[in-house]
Amino acid sequence: MPDAPDQESLKLLQRVLDEINPRSLVTSAKQDENMTHFLGKLASQEHREPKKPEIILLPSVDFGLEISKQRLLSGNYSFIPESMTATEKILFLSSIIPFNCLLTVRALGGLLKFLGRRRVGVELEDYNVSVPILGFKKFVLTHLVSIDQETYSVLQIFKSESHPSVYKVASGLKEGLSLFGILNRCRCKWGEKLLRLWFTRPTQDLEELSSRLDVIEFFLLPQNLDIAQMLHRLMSHIKNVPLILKRMKLSHTKVSDWQVLYKTVYSALGLRDACRSLPQSIRLFRDIAQEFSDDLHHIASLIGKVVDFEGSLAENRFTVLPNIDPEIDEKKRRLTGLPSFLTEVARKELENLDSRVPSCSVIYIPLIGFLLSIPRLPFMVEASDFEIEGLDFMFLSEEKLHYRSTRTKELDALLGDLHCEIRDQETLLMHQLQCQVLARAAVLARVLDLASRLDVLLALASAARDYGYSRPCYCPRLHGVRIQNGRHPLMELCARTFVPNSAECSGDTGRVKIITGPNSSGKSIYLKQVGLITFMALVGSFVPAEQAEIGAVDAIFTRIHSCESISLGLSTFMIDLNQVAKAVNNATKQSLVLIDEFGKGTNTLDGLSLLAAVIRHWLALGPTCPHIFVATNFLSLVQLQLLPQGPLVQYLVRKPRWPWESRTMETCEEGDDLVFFYQVCEGVACASHASHTATQAGLPDKLVARAKEVSDLVRSGKPIKPVKELQKQNQMEKCQILVDRFLQLDLEDPSLDLDIFMSQEVLPAATTIP
Repeated sequence: MPDAPDQESLKLLQRVLDEINPRSLVTSAKQDENMTHFLGKLASQEHREPKKPEIILLPSVDFGLEISKQRLLSGNYSFIPESMTATEKILFLSSIIPFNCLLTVRALGGLLKFLGRRRVGVELEDYNVSVPILGFKKFVLTHLVSIDQETYSVLQIFKSESHPSVYKVASGLKEGLSLFGILNRCRCKWGEKLLRLWFTRPTQDLEELSSRLDVIEFFLLPQNLDIAQMLHRLMSHIKNVPLILKRMKLSHTKVSDWQVLYKTVYSALGLRDACRSLPQSIRLFRDIAQEFSDDLHHIASLIGKVVDFEGSLAENRFTVLPNIDPEIDEKKRRLTGLPSFLTEVARKELENLDSRVPSCSVIYIPLIGFLLSIPRLPFMVEASDFEIEGLDFMFLSEEKLHYRSTRTKELDALLGDLHCEIRDQETLLMHQLQCQVLARAAVLARVLDLASRLDVLLALASAARDYGYSRPCYCPRLHGVRIQNGRHPLMELCARTFVPNSAECSGDTGRVKIITGPNSSGKSIYLKQVGLITFMALVGSFVPAEQAEIGAVDAIFTRIHSCESISLGLSTFMIDLNQVAKAVNNATKQSLVLIDEFGKGTNTLDGLSLLAAVIRHWLALGPTCPHIFVATNFLSLVQLQLLPQGPLVQYLVRKPRWPWESRTMETCEEGDDLVFFYQVCEGVACASHASHTATQAGLPDKLVARAKEVSDLVRSGKPIKPVKELQKQNQMEKCQILVDRFLQLDLEDPSLDLDIFMSQEVLPAATTIP
């Protein structure tokens, strides 16, 4: 047991406590005894339970992007073989960790730093032994749909571009041609932020999705067009209320803040009144009608009755209207009548001045008071010349001398510093008004939430009306999607004509779609169309289709375009493999997988083998196979029957005993021209028609004709012979080179050996000339 502290220690501690809190005075013996017991108990606890040091992570250091990436690449992972080189380790980790998702990389880096400081699992080991990581597992909230960054990029859900204005190149980016860009018709910034949030968090919550669609459907009715436009106009006055409230707490409120808050509150009241006349069966209208309480009217009434907006803008400070405070009104009346009153005072002062002074004036300067101002006379050269009997010299400014006189001192005592007093009293009123507003900050925050939600749904309704979208139907028991006459929401805006196509992938049959067709026939557009329509339905938007039934979808995986990775040094084919590996390792029976031209980045035989192996892996899962759309130009996949026959893969149906169906982009040949119908129908493409696409790309006709000839020879198994004209030209060039070398010989040179020339030059060339 530690010794008790002595009386001197108690007095020292008491002195410290008195300095902290002067009201706490310990004078009784009982209080001394309590203090002794407290200090002894505290000392004993320090001996028995040493306090562990607190771990503090610094965002700029422990969560930095580059240091987090290096920490991930240099980690101790037991699931990675030690024989792997550093490059192989990077390639392996890139298939597990999305290095293009910066937030994920920084969060993982910070987590590894925390585990390293805690020494989890290696507390008794040397400090140079790092914490072993047994594996990475991805967790997704059950009500959200998992979509990675590559999918957002290839589907053009978001697309950032440099701003064309030279004044905004360094300041930020603008939204390019993207799904978000065509649907973002929000009038307030908070609505735009909420729409972006919905896009980054597609949901499986059918109740939430249905409530969004109910609002959009209501505004799409012809009789509700006027009310939708009126509400949309009101949304433009909903501003950044949280920023204004933050400034109020810091007493940094500007005049413009009061104007913005006033317009926001009155616009919110307009939204409330309008929503009260709308059907209360729709939850959003009911919430706005109920939660936009009379506190909003109280705030608007206070601001409207107190704040003088015109005067505030003129003086660039907070001013109040008349009849708010009688004392302020009286001081303003005095301040307004000062010019005529000071003119009379100046006339009397001039009577008492030297006759050489031609004129004078009495002025009022805030924080200084009333002063007598006279022009500088010619004889007033030195500072001693400024002295006038009965006046106190203050300063010289703009060739005018300023003095205090007996009358100006009386004015200071009688009227005081009116300007500062008025300003102080108005500032006090502003503080009281701020307190009234901050006391109702909760209702303002709720206004922003509901108003931004209404703004997003009005924007989606406006886009649906202009583009002819329809309401999707959610079927929880449906495994997959059914789309009738769907359209690509971006391509239909860019193309002169767009051919709609249907898609169906549901049930336990046809879960794998094989799409073949010529180049430039629209296979990639079809894949993206299916993905975009499904995505739009999962954010609660109407979709570009006649009908759409969306089942339970928990993730969307894509392998459509290759996004280059310079920082990790991955090849294009390696990136393709990572995207497919992500789908293979994480896709479930409720996932949608879109694969376009996988395997084209390597040898044809190897690429075909990989594609067939991936599809066979999914087919082996049986009824738990994901919903897969595969577009490919590997016709051997069909011709060699590399996929097993069965109900899961829909493939070519030529015989009733083959329950297969395939999808092909239909075409028609008219003479030498190839006509694309851009329609999906049953069948398998017989050729890729690459020569037609090459001609459209501007390649020379001779080159295209030769390529087609070689392709036909390879397909028929015949040997490839060189072109006769090209062969003859090569022979002439070789003969010309041989003649030129012979003419360069000096036949009179005794050291010249013609036998050597014949054996080394002529005879080898003769063997290559038929």
